[in-house]
Amino acid sequence: MTDAQTTSDGLAGLRILLVEDEAMIAMLVEDMLTDSGATVVGPASGVKAALDAISNHEIDGALLDVNLGGERSFEVADALASRNIPFVFVTGYGGGDVSDRFPDAPTLQKPFVTSDLERALSGLAGAARGQSTA
Repeated sequence: MTDAQTTSDGLAGLRILLVEDEAMIAMLVEDMLTDSGATVVGPASGVKAALDAISNHEIDGALLDVNLGGERSFEVADALASRNIPFVFVTGYGGGDVSDRFPDAPTLQKPFVTSDLERALSGLAGAARGQSTA
């Protein structure tokens, strides 16, 4: 099996919360996730919607846009971390404030392609599966 197959297969069946405020980007990323075998929860376009999704859905991991219309997604990251749900930040800006607050969180830089997304989420897959088998 190739690395690409291993990574893509690793997303199969995972429920990924997508938090993105730009509708076109959300649709594109949702297609990428679905094509990679994941089930998309959301997309949520703001912090409140994302927190509601966390409370009301089973989630294996999340993809969080850092800047949601001027609002930071850090409260969402805190909620996920408190539930031991892994997440990846997505940003079109530098990751400075992310690495200051969440030094161990992976960050994916926009723009990205499907293979970048799969690679960023590959660690998420192992963490999520580890939780479900515990």
